[in-house]
Amino acid sequence: MSSPRRHDVLVIGGGNAGLSLAGRVRRDGCRDVAVVEPRSVHHYKPLLSYVASGTATLADLRRPQDEVVPSGVRRYAGTVESVDPARSVVVLADGTELEYGDLAVCPGAELDWDAIPGSREAVATAHAATSYLPEQAEKTWTMLSSLRSGRAVFAISDRHVPCAPVGLKPLFSAVDVWRRSGALDSIEVELLVEGPHLVRHAEADRNLRAAADEYGVRVRLGTTVTSVDAGARTLALATPGGPQDLAYDALYLAPPHRALPWIAESGLATDGSEGFVAVDPETLQHVTHPRIWGLGDAATVATLPSGGALRRQVPVVARNIQARRKGRIMDRYDGYSVAPVTTSRRRLLLAEFDRHGTAEPSVPLVDLARPRPSLLLFDRYLEPLIYWHKLIKGRVS
Repeated sequence: MSSPRRHDVLVIGGGNAGLSLAGRVRRDGCRDVAVVEPRSVHHYKPLLSYVASGTATLADLRRPQDEVVPSGVRRYAGTVESVDPARSVVVLADGTELEYGDLAVCPGAELDWDAIPGSREAVATAHAATSYLPEQAEKTWTMLSSLRSGRAVFAISDRHVPCAPVGLKPLFSAVDVWRRSGALDSIEVELLVEGPHLVRHAEADRNLRAAADEYGVRVRLGTTVTSVDAGARTLALATPGGPQDLAYDALYLAPPHRALPWIAESGLATDGSEGFVAVDPETLQHVTHPRIWGLGDAATVATLPSGGALRRQVPVVARNIQARRKGRIMDRYDGYSVAPVTTSRRRLLLAEFDRHGTAEPSVPLVDLARPRPSLLLFDRYLEPLIYWHKLIKGRVS
């Protein structure tokens, strides 16, 4: 067997986290950076909720993967089979071995259909969909926009769902359209949320609840979908009042997510990390293997996973790779995250908070938790340009 190819910094995952970090490390002076990413098409995932809201297309969020990899970074188009921390080697499915100086693990998470029996079968029908898969996002809006009467159910899980509150975007877009067309009076809208709030930001949560009340949406907190009967179009629910059944004519799911299996199989998880990469949530360094780092949806960062959170995580990991090598004090990530949520097809609010739920506004003199047309324009049109031309090129500070 030939000796492993070696890279100073190896990144697993070519999404937002992986490319932003690879580009940032390269800009910091590391001349040997590689990314492992099997997918040939790169998706700007925040726009999926707009596709599901009828205000964007898949073409708006897709680019060839090789065109978005930062300059000077090598891409391996293989799938990770395992990581061997003892040898500092990543093994790909085709047997290729890649040795690393430091390893960043950020492959994202995958949908966990098994967590809700029947959900996979449901989204294969015309009456249920999710915005968390590109092939389902357009279908979501087709389903919602064609509904004229009956019951529409929106179910938002809080089990490792990337930026779960953005699942409210299709809801508020739909009820806005239904009200304008006169159909809302004939549609019963139910919002099922597993957690105790719509978003972990007090003012933003109040504003979202007020918007839901204005449209007549019934909000049910602490409610979990335990199974789906796709044929009968019914949900089995666990509620604070006990088990219930609920029929639907249109079902939107923001389903639970889970870690990729090879993470736990490689010993990168712990008993308490639920299969995700076990890192110190402040330094983002692995709890056992000091040359391994985790960030994004794949790691135990103890806050809401979101693209906005990566803007703080990426610089911390990039700086801490150098700090570890030079024996310096490491930087700390405070758990900042952000949830951009529309309250209609014209307004959006930004909920910014740390891992304790404390508000952490990026623009202190402007109340971004209040819905504004300007915030929607920023999130829908300007933010993607920043992403394509700045963030994934490593210009993250």
